[in-house]
Amino acid sequence: MPTKEQLEALLRDDPEDVFRNYGLAMALLKEGREDDALDSFDRAIELDEGYVAAYFHKGRLLMNLGRTDEARATLTRGLSAAKQASNEQSAGEISELLAELGD
Repeated sequence: MPTKEQLEALLRDDPEDVFRNYGLAMALLKEGREDDALDSFDRAIELDEGYVAAYFHKGRLLMNLGRTDEARATLTRGLSAAKQASNEQSAGEISELLAELGD
């Protein structure tokens, strides 16, 4: 996986690339820069509302930050996107996270 710096350089050339925005979010998350990671997850979702992995990891991050309502909303949108894409594996993983949140 490219480094954060490499991803930032690549995004300067193509800021509309969903995978690069998602990759940057993951790199920022690894560095503990949660707020910046959330912004990059949001950008990836903005560019492609069907990019299920971004919902999953954003939702999990929000859960870890104790932002339960936001996590639930994000995961619910992700579950819908996964079902629409007939992505049963991702739908199952997102459903598990939602179950952890409870009602």
